[in-house]
Formats: sequence, C-alpha cells, structure tokens
Amino acid sequence: MTGKVNYIMILLLTLAMVDLKAQNSQVLYYMNIPQNHFLNPAIRPTNSVYIGLPGVSGINVNINNNFFNFSDIFSLNAAGDSTISIFHPDYNISEFTRKIKDLNTIEPQVSVQLFGLGFSAGRDLYIFIDVNERVDMDFALPGDLLRLTFEGNEQFVGERIDLTSLRTGISWYREAGLGFSKNITDKLRFGIKGKMLSGVANVSLDNKSLNVTINEDYTHTLDADLMANISAPVEFYMNSGNIIDSVSFDDSRFESGSQVSDYLLKTGNTGFGLDIGAEYNFSEKFKISASVTDLGYIKWNRDLTNLRAESQFIFSGIDFQDVYEGEKSFGEVAEELLDSLQRSFYIADTDIPYRTRLPFGVNAGFSYSPSNSFTLGLLSHTRVNGDQYRHALTLSANVNIGNAFSTTLAYTATNYRYDNLGFGLAFRLGIFQIYALADRIPLTWNKIISGKDSFPVPESLNIIHARLGMNLVFGNKMKWKSDKPMVLIQQ
Repeated sequence: MTGKVNYIMILLLTLAMVDLKAQNSQVLYYMNIPQNHFLNPAIRPTNSVYIGLPGVSGINVNINNNFFNFSDIFSLNAAGDSTISIFHPDYNISEFTRKIKDLNTIEPQVSVQLFGLGFSAGRDLYIFIDVNERVDMDFALPGDLLRLTFEGNEQFVGERIDLTSLRTGISWYREAGLGFSKNITDKLRFGIKGKMLSGVANVSLDNKSLNVTINEDYTHTLDADLMANISAPVEFYMNSGNIIDSVSFDDSRFESGSQVSDYLLKTGNTGFGLDIGAEYNFSEKFKISASVTDLGYIKWNRDLTNLRAESQFIFSGIDFQDVYEGEKSFGEVAEELLDSLQRSFYIADTDIPYRTRLPFGVNAGFSYSPSNSFTLGLLSHTRVNGDQYRHALTLSANVNIGNAFSTTLAYTATNYRYDNLGFGLAFRLGIFQIYALADRIPLTWNKIISGKDSFPVPESLNIIHARLGMNLVFGNKMKWKSDKPMVLIQQ
C-alpha cells in the first residue's frame, strides 16, 4: 500500500508541473456560454442577462509543458512486473533527456471566477463585469541545465554553459473587469474590456546573465548577474557577510480575520489590463474574428525583498546521478542545492518596487455556419510570454441551440502533439446553465503497477485544461409559434 501511495504522490507532483494555463481554452471559443468573452470581448451570448455566483460560475485549471509526458516519468522495470519512476536507479534516463529541448517551459495557472454579470442594454449593446482570482506560474528551464541535472557533469567538464534563458515567475492576483461589445456596423462588432489588477503576492527572476563553468574537479563556477524580486510576507535574515542565513514566513498577517482581509484586499500592488476584440460577418454563414487578451502589468510595492546575485562563486557539483547510484537521497541533493543558492544570494539594501507584465494571448478565428444551430470553427491561438511564443490551431464542430444546449468537439494541434481532442457541453435547466469542458482528453492509457496494486494513468499527457461552472441566465428561451418552425426569442 505504501508503494501505491508513493506513486500517487509522484503523479500528483507531476500534475502540478504540467501547466495550468489560465482562462484560454480553444474549446470554449465557439460555445454559447458567457465565459467565451474571456477569449474575445466582442463575442456575446444569446441570453439577455447572465449572473455568475462566487466560486460557482467558473473554476478553470490549465496545465501545459512542452517537453515531457506521464509516459516519460513512469516506465516498467526490466522484468515488466512493476512500474518505476524517473528517480529509480534502473530508470533509463537517456530516454527522458533525449526529449529535452533548448528551452523547456512549465506554466501552471489556475483561475476562479468570483463574480460575473452580463446584460443587454439596448438592441445591440452588451455590458459585462467580471471579478476573477488568478494564480499564474511560469518556469523556463534551459536544456543544458536539465541535462546537467539528470545526466551528470562529466560531459560538460571544461565547458561554459549559458543559462541566461532561465526564467521564473509566480503571481497571485485579482482582476476586476468592466467591458462592453457593440455593433459598429451591421457586419462589424467590436468589444473591449478594461481590468484593474490587484496583486497579492509575486516572485519573479530578473536574469541579466547566468553562466556555469564545469571545472576539472567537477565543481561548478557560477558567474551571475540576476535579481529575484519578491512581494510576499516573508522575512530573510542575513549573517555578518550579508548572505542569507534563514528565511521565515510572517504568519502574523493571518492571525485574525481582519488582518487576512486587509492582506488580500488592500494589497497596494496595482496594475491594469486590457482585452480587445472584433467580429466581422461576411454573411449569415461566414464570420471572422480576432482578439488580443491580457495586455497588462502589475506594479509590486508591498512586502518587497530584492535578492541579488552579482558575483562569481564556486560550489560543489550537484546532479541526480548521486541519487541513481544510491550515494545520496533525493532530499540530500535538494538540500545541497538550496544551500548553494542560499550562499549565492544576498539581500539588496533597498526595497525596490518592480513591475511584471502579463503573458498575453492573440486569437484569430474563422467560422462557417451551414445552419443556425451548427458551426464549423477554425481558431488560431498564440500565447506570448516575453520572448517566447506558443501556438495552437483548433478545428471544431459546434452545436448551439440558443443557450438551451451547446456542445463542441474539437481537435487541436499544439505543443508538439497532434492527438489533442477536446469536448465541451452546456445545457440549461430553467435559469441554471451548467457547463463543463476539457482539452486534451487522454485517448491512450497505461497502468502503474506496484506489487498487486495497479491504477490507470494517461500514456501521453502534457496539456490539461478543464473548466466547469454554473451560470444564472435569463432570456433566449425556446418557444413555438404555430405558423412558423421553432425559433429562438430573446425575452
């Protein structure tokens, strides 16, 4: 039983690293639910009014990495009767490292819609208000750093490795948005949403230069010019050499309800965001659309700590080969790494406010509707994070019967994979609209075997996206007219 628990823990850790990519699902775009305006503010649902209740109207989890799958983390042993993980001595680590790219990204993100409201104002004006809680994480790991970690440093002796592309960022923030969409002409509809951003906590790395030289005695010489900026209730204590001696979390901020409320609501970290989009109808059957979402920034002013590494220093070589060969435990290697990092940073003597920019998305869509209820859609989505671009192309078949029933089946090519199927479903029960959707539905499964126990896992999965929720919707009910076929009437 203990072995099974250990595998489950590794599986959950892997899930946490696979990339939760907030608010952007290609499956969502052509469905008739109010949340699709997150992708394009020009899109409006057919209902007259929608209300999203706190925590119920939308929970969104998105996970994405570009270099490993579950099948790369687990494999059968030589006898074929038990599953081993990547940290097992018998694991063929070369099978994992050959898939490593020059830059490997892991970008977990989660969002919860705290409140939503949308309503028609006049014949073609639609106004919407949203409040969302978001956690965005971003890790970019140079390929040589991973090879050095997993394969050891022998192959790099005498070489200087450039790790300047190393990137880290974690942001917890709240966005409150107000927007509208309106027909500019009979064919062109325009939408825009402005967002006030309130940052709760952040850790970001400003990496100007980072190089590692592997010496003949297998020690590492690190030449760094970087700063880790932190906005969070943590305390760093220095020794006489101005080097970090210990770190503690300031839990006094959470000793009473009022202090927690002040910390979460009166953050002092402000920013602004913008979504902008348009739709153009060539005819009743053909439509194109485009949008840019999450243009914005947050300026961090509260609970600041600036950790700087601006020197050259030497530390002992650290790699997982010691774990595979049984010389050290994984915990011992991790502790050595943390000790080395702790010695390399010192606390800057000023608390400097800093600014972080949001990763933004660019969408372009084309749709063909041979009937009022059926649409074929093609959507291009590009996510821009600093100098890095990630592109996805989605083909979908969509059925929308007002907001009484909406469903979609989608195929997406992204992240070096071409077996990404997505599915979405929404239906209405009175004033309640219930919806659920998922990208990257696993088609092939494998088993993790631990003694007599086994449980299924996806064979290949490096993207996970799921959104579910419930809206209160009013208007656009199905009615029957005696002299005409069934039609949709907004009420």
